[in-house]
Amino acid sequence: MSGVAAVYLDYAATTPVDPAVAEAMRGCLTLEGDFGNSGSTHAPGAAAAARIARARTQVATLIGAADEEIVFTSGATESNNLALLGIAHANADRGRHIVTMRTEHKAMLDPCRHLEKSGFTVTYLTPARSGLIEPAAVAGALRPDTLLVSVMYANNETGVLQDIGAIGALCRERDVTFHSDCAQAAGKVPLDVRSLPVDLLSFTAHKLYGPKGIGALYVARRAQPLLRAVSFGGGQERGLRPGTLPTHQIVGFGVACELAQVALHTESARLAGLRERLWEGLASLGEVYLNGAGAARVPGILNLSFGGVEGESLIAGVAGLAVSTGAACNSETREPSYVLRALGRDSRLAESSLRFSLGRFTTAPDIDYAVTTVRQEVVRLRALSPAASVSRGGAIDPEAWVAAQKGSGRVVTGEAGGADLGTWVRFQLLVDGLRVKDARFQALGCPHTLDAAAWLCEQLPGRTRERLIPGVPAVWAASRSVPAEKLGRLLIVEDALLACLARWA
Repeated sequence: MSGVAAVYLDYAATTPVDPAVAEAMRGCLTLEGDFGNSGSTHAPGAAAAARIARARTQVATLIGAADEEIVFTSGATESNNLALLGIAHANADRGRHIVTMRTEHKAMLDPCRHLEKSGFTVTYLTPARSGLIEPAAVAGALRPDTLLVSVMYANNETGVLQDIGAIGALCRERDVTFHSDCAQAAGKVPLDVRSLPVDLLSFTAHKLYGPKGIGALYVARRAQPLLRAVSFGGGQERGLRPGTLPTHQIVGFGVACELAQVALHTESARLAGLRERLWEGLASLGEVYLNGAGAARVPGILNLSFGGVEGESLIAGVAGLAVSTGAACNSETREPSYVLRALGRDSRLAESSLRFSLGRFTTAPDIDYAVTTVRQEVVRLRALSPAASVSRGGAIDPEAWVAAQKGSGRVVTGEAGGADLGTWVRFQLLVDGLRVKDARFQALGCPHTLDAAAWLCEQLPGRTRERLIPGVPAVWAASRSVPAEKLGRLLIVEDALLACLARWA
């Protein structure tokens, strides 16, 4: 596989375009192809319109919808915005209350925050530790002024599948519009709006081997009078989503949906088997927690939290794998996953989670490589961790270390920090008289913390007590390319050396 990562296991973030999809798209780009504007009356425009009509049928068929119930958008984010804002603004005279979940994608939570600033009230339901929300909890949140309930079918981080059939039935009984974000479910699990009481449903091409930049909002016939456009100009897509239709993207979306429909059952079984192979290979490490345990999940997602390691160091140590540490769309922040925190994971476990998402091109050797890589790194980090070593009978054996050095010297230990601070460092110095003979460290922390501690251990041999600490953290940061926001962690490294100094009488 080309690129930096040796093995791609981040299909929940995005999928590569299937070769058949790319080939279909190429036929809509150049002068020789169907490149025309589908809104034009000439022959090239008619050819493009015909391609779009066929693609609309392919997209609709994947979810059991009628062609006229499909509105093309730029992706699931826009579909979510159109569903939420379009219903809210069109029906504000009937009520201003929305119900959703704390574990929804940001593409739903952020529009909800926007509505709250406009005078709407939003109830955010907290799921059980499994990630499931009970239909009874949804029923209990409904009010006479509730306009919309939005519950995603498959969670993008854990893969947990909600009972949208039961939730939709509750909404139908109360005459409340029901929307579901199905970006992670469409093409992965059976999805038929003819049997599901869903009024609005969002999905996107790039999660099912189609191109980025194209998605759809299913709008059931009964919900069409309730929805209002949130952007204007051109009147395309029955006025709900104006703009020139991107023929090549829509055609690619259609082919991707058709391929997903054909392979749905066989691919689901294959991915479920690979997921179990991955889980069995990692579970034996101990202190490995399955996020979403006890709930039905899409077959291609496995989200695990690893005890006794620091998340940033873990992801840095598995650079041969393309995996996610949380929601990819929110990867700019370093906060623990809000989804895992909502499931009851503490900050430390939430930060040390990895989301493995498997896809069409994942193979058994890929899984075996992932198992080997992650196991090696978790074992390495736990061996360095003072927190882990305490439960394993102590860290470095001082007597054995002295004996290995021909019986001379003694061991001086100093540590600083703590798990609650996100950084914990322990140095052990073998000293003989007035000088350091050797130095070792253990640490629970980010890659910069581990690197600085290892580098200092190389600098310490030969140093005297009076000149034990080589420089100051600011100088270490400059020489080791440590970003400014990590300087506080180097202060903990320095504190561990100062603790050694205090015990070196």
